[in-house]
Amino acid sequence: MEHRMKKTWIVVADEAIARLLEVDDRVLKPVEELTDPDAHAKAAEMRHDAHGRRGNSVTTSAGEAELHQEGQRFAKQVAQRLAQHQQDGRFTALKVVAAPRFLGYLRQAWSPQLAAVISDELDKDLVKADVDELEKRFLPAHA
Repeated sequence: MEHRMKKTWIVVADEAIARLLEVDDRVLKPVEELTDPDAHAKAAEMRHDAHGRRGNSVTTSAGEAELHQEGQRFAKQVAQRLAQHQQDGRFTALKVVAAPRFLGYLRQAWSPQLAAVISDELDKDLVKADVDELEKRFLPAHA
């Protein structure tokens, strides 16, 4: 009997949250959730600002640049955590579902070893989807 079974994980992420899920006997089990509280606060600030003053585009673009840097920093954190789990032998295949811009940040942050086990990528923001919805989308038996 083959001892090294294929273990698939799915990461569902945006610029503030990354949910790590393990595919276990055709169900998804939460493994870990990483969050970036700064990104939540900044996104809320940006939304709040956008409704208030329309005229000051300098502030808006400076805020956007800050959000990009925050997103890139969080992507590096997520990539490092996944690389650590990979080294520990926790998964052998990875599916990535991320908001389009954040998926780009993640691609820049992957190590070559991590990139080699990515079997699927989807550029959708499904971070708020519940486990049932994700199972229907990613596990064929639930279709």
